[in-house]
Amino acid sequence: GECTTFKNVKVEYDATYLYCDKADEYYMDEQLIQENDLRLKNEYRKQEGLLTSVEISDIRAKYGISQSDFCVLLGWGGKTITRYEGHQVQDRAHDTILKKIDGDSEWFISLLHEAKDSIPEISYFKYLERATSLYESNQDNYLRKTIESNYIRFRDNSLYNGNVQLSLDKVVDVIRYFAASEYVTNLYKVKLMKLMWYADALSYKNRGHAITGLVYKSMPMGAVPVGHNLIIDLQNVPCEEIDMGETNAYYFSLNEQGTYLALSKEDKDILDIVIEKLGKMSKSQIVSFMHQETAYTETAQGNIIKFNYAENLKI
Repeated sequence: GECTTFKNVKVEYDATYLYCDKADEYYMDEQLIQENDLRLKNEYRKQEGLLTSVEISDIRAKYGISQSDFCVLLGWGGKTITRYEGHQVQDRAHDTILKKIDGDSEWFISLLHEAKDSIPEISYFKYLERATSLYESNQDNYLRKTIESNYIRFRDNSLYNGNVQLSLDKVVDVIRYFAASEYVTNLYKVKLMKLMWYADALSYKNRGHAITGLVYKSMPMGAVPVGHNLIIDLQNVPCEEIDMGETNAYYFSLNEQGTYLALSKEDKDILDIVIEKLGKMSKSQIVSFMHQETAYTETAQGNIIKFNYAENLKI
């Protein structure tokens, strides 16, 4: 290890040398001098809490943007990013901007719009597609964390969560499975929420645990999962918002059968039973059917429906 002072900071870093047998001494060629210099500066960056050259390169690669176009986007000199990905240590202001753009794809998109006339059209649309995909993925991660935070208080209550921890992957696949079935008609939100409760309740009755880990409240139209308004916004949920005049309705439909990687064969078997029994029911029919369940009649409105009522399930 080498120890040197860079910008008034003592830095320890691993340097590489060549060894000459004849002279019995270590030396560096031009390439090693460059490599060791970069190691020194990256170690300095780490000590000072700055992005390393590789981390800066990774940010740019994440958006699939060239060095020169990235400079145009940020309003920096044309070679700035090239230097930062090499031997020049960035100042703290530029470092802050790079960290922000790393975690904020929406800001990247807004900067891209502003720089549209200065970037080749084909490149612009390539960057926009990549950034939009990152933005949607980030939005979904944030949404998932929000939903999961609402479920922390139910983690240890097996009668509330159906003896299984929340799996949003299963939630999404259950919705998609119902939405793709030709035997499920007029799948609007109220009906979907009842089908989901019946699937989890039947699973609990037959196997001792639910499918999704959702926790359901008793509401005027039957069972509704905690966080239902957020759940329908999850990525890959095939939800269409329809203007009904004074209000909006949420309709669920999936044209292709697709794959449901989160669901086991046993999960699908239970969903098929629910579809067979309830899939053709109208909204009012399924609400009326749910109102006859012990789980509904024995649970005060606004309270959590306990899964032990599943033993009296009517399907």
